[in-house]
Amino acid sequence: MKNIVENLNRYALETIQTEARAVAALPQIVDEKFGEAVELMAGCRGRIVVSGVGKSAIIAQKMVATLNSTGTCALFLHSADAVHGDMGMIGHDDVVLFISKSGNTDEIKRLLPFVRKMGNPVVSIVSCRDSFLGTHSDYLIYVPMEREAGPNNLAPTTSTTLHLVVCDAIAMALSRHKHFTAEDFGRFHPGGTLGKRLYMRVEDVFDKTNKPWVSEDETIKNVIVTISSHRLGATVVLAQDGTLRGIITDGDVRRMIENGKDINTLKAGDIMSRSPKTVDMSALAVDALRMMEENKITSVVVLNDGCYAGLIHIHDIMREGIQ
Repeated sequence: MKNIVENLNRYALETIQTEARAVAALPQIVDEKFGEAVELMAGCRGRIVVSGVGKSAIIAQKMVATLNSTGTCALFLHSADAVHGDMGMIGHDDVVLFISKSGNTDEIKRLLPFVRKMGNPVVSIVSCRDSFLGTHSDYLIYVPMEREAGPNNLAPTTSTTLHLVVCDAIAMALSRHKHFTAEDFGRFHPGGTLGKRLYMRVEDVFDKTNKPWVSEDETIKNVIVTISSHRLGATVVLAQDGTLRGIITDGDVRRMIENGKDINTLKAGDIMSRSPKTVDMSALAVDALRMMEENKITSVVVLNDGCYAGLIHIHDIMREGIQ
């Protein structure tokens, strides 16, 4: 059993090392011609139509997903389906990007002449420079590779990894060229935890109707009642003009009792913390969470144009799946 495990680990490491060496050599392909191909895509007034066959088609689909989520409109066109009616997906202003290891697949050899006849610029990512695709593209991104990672040098492994990395490099170059921001990313990813971290704000999360507060001269008994009834673990302390003076947490009350203080003589102003953490209601909810984590607290005072608007509790944020 031990020998089996050792062999499996060795095979796995050989694959990783083979692919890692190939990726490490990729920076050499980023030259002037590479930049010209990406510049063409950056100036595209239509969409980037990405096409391939087999495993390259899967990489093409990933490229389309990455482009669309980072500010570049794209669509996937399977090379085999294209010659059976799907060429209508290609618009006049589109750039067509082919991905292929050999550059000589029958489907691409059938499709490419029609695309060129339509007048669309053609960019290819290919690992065979002298292939049909390599010699009939307007812009060639040549991705050399020594061998596939498998023992028979057959299964697409190294080639698909290299093409995937090149596609990511193109997509990120386009994204930075277009000044694509985190806010833009959040707008394109409104669902799920990632989207919520990028667009959900404090005002979307906290209960605006639940605003516990007491005056500085309030009795400790009423402070306890206020904290308990609002179920946020704290209450703010306001001056007569509504100015924020401090905050009292249930922890402050416990520590007061543990220290033997007389709750009958103390007032809210005597036990409040005078520098409460605050956040504007327009801030991202994830920033409020980060503030809580850094200060080891569970509630933050929410302000609206400097005025007290309520409390946001860590549970408000966690309920939205933001972590």
